[in-house]
Amino acid sequence: MKPIAIIATLLAVASNPLFARTPAVEDRLKMVDAVTSIAAGADRHDWPRVRAAFADTVTLDYTSLWGGEAQTTNADDIIAQWSGFLPGFDKTLHLVANHTVTDFAGNTATMQADFQATHRIGDELWTLMGHYTYGLEKSGDAWVVNALTMTW
Repeated sequence: MKPIAIIATLLAVASNPLFARTPAVEDRLKMVDAVTSIAAGADRHDWPRVRAAFADTVTLDYTSLWGGEAQTTNADDIIAQWSGFLPGFDKTLHLVANHTVTDFAGNTATMQADFQATHRIGDELWTLMGHYTYGLEKSGDAWVVNALTMTW
């Protein structure tokens, strides 16, 4: 291939919108880590781990489950609420899979994932499944979740 053809090909690839919206592997892994820390940290009641995965302000949208409206709140308030609610179950297990970055703009991203959440009290099980959409932002060397929408 001639040098001019190589340059033209590289420019075409670099200007492709799909290429521009693809995070580096290291960033993608850090996004998945943040999402995983919310689910696994909540199941293990590791509230510092969950808190570290959230931005200071988070928009939570569970309207498909509870109705109402999405709420933007302080992450510390989310931790206070979840740490009071989840230990009321004997066990919980939040499985999150099929992480897909659907939008990427350098320091912000949107990721979607599928979930199954099982909550047990005695012999009773409450299982939800559906999809999460996460808004993420880069914070220093990490990625944190600034929005979480659950759809089931």
